[in-house]
Amino acid sequence: MDHVAKVGSWGELYVMLGTSSAALIGLLYVVTSLHLDEIVNNPASRRHARSNSLYLIITVVDAAIILTPQSNLFQGVELALLNFIGLTIPFRNILVILADWRGSHRAGFAFHRSIIFVAAFAAGAAGGVLLALGSIWGLYLVTVSYVALLVSVTLNAWVIMMGIGETEKKEKRSAGRPQKRA
Repeated sequence: MDHVAKVGSWGELYVMLGTSSAALIGLLYVVTSLHLDEIVNNPASRRHARSNSLYLIITVVDAAIILTPQSNLFQGVELALLNFIGLTIPFRNILVILADWRGSHRAGFAFHRSIIFVAAFAAGAAGGVLLALGSIWGLYLVTVSYVALLVSVTLNAWVIMMGIGETEKKEKRSAGRPQKRA
């Protein structure tokens, strides 16, 4: 059985990538739990946090698929299916953005970020197909997809933190103002 993770240092790379994703999932849950009220009460922050969690779970599964000893055919099919499923998340976010352009923009949603996620998942799906067809180049595309997802999730987390920070700043300012008497 040919196992692509045995080629060069692919296995070591995916152990590192999978560990990075798992660590980010843990950090995301800690931050989410510390700011649960703000995230639950803000639909945009809630959607960002949910999407980030799903993206990171998909990357962990990507790493697990690559590290599991199996034929390139099965590995490629699994990666392609997983990335096609992953495409549904940014497409759903794009529909939300298009349905309420102004509200979504004010809430921190950016169309270009969703397009980056679409491109990353499309590259992962194409890489899975190439891998299933026996081309090692598929693993390069899957890796580009994985790294793009990790970087984008990290930047998305920054958007969540900035949104929560702005909300907290507004609340502090309004709490410090004297109440008007009727």
